[in-house]
Amino acid sequence: MTVFRLTRTVPLPVRECWRRVTDWRAHAEGVPLTSLASMTEGPVRVGTRFTVRSAAGPLRMDDPMEVVRWEPPGPDTPGRCRLEKRGRAVVGWAEIEVRPAGTGSVVVWTEELRIGPLPRLLDPLTARVGRLVFGRALDGLLRRGPAPESPR
Repeated sequence: MTVFRLTRTVPLPVRECWRRVTDWRAHAEGVPLTSLASMTEGPVRVGTRFTVRSAAGPLRMDDPMEVVRWEPPGPDTPGRCRLEKRGRAVVGWAEIEVRPAGTGSVVVWTEELRIGPLPRLLDPLTARVGRLVFGRALDGLLRRGPAPESPR
């Protein structure tokens, strides 16, 4: 498995930053050839499950995940979320933390990723590609204009 970390400092208030980085539908929209295939109904909480599908022509890979930690930010506490990847081809976890930084926020996204069919020898390449793909998705989420509040 390979681990990588992304850190972004943004001028967004903590609650808005949290809302954006935990909007799973928007995650799928921000990555080419990717869609949200399924999601548990209701507000996000521990036990929420969703599947992100990446597809190019007939090739398809599902990335089913489950929220195993859900702690939205409080007045004096950072927000923390942990996702466990439950797929056959993609395994690992992701942790997202959003904390205040002056009038803005800092997002720290840490991911442990293993793509089953790839040999471990390719873990450094997987980490580089992961930083690039997830970094672009995170940057897109943080740049998006305001959207209506979704129930959390």
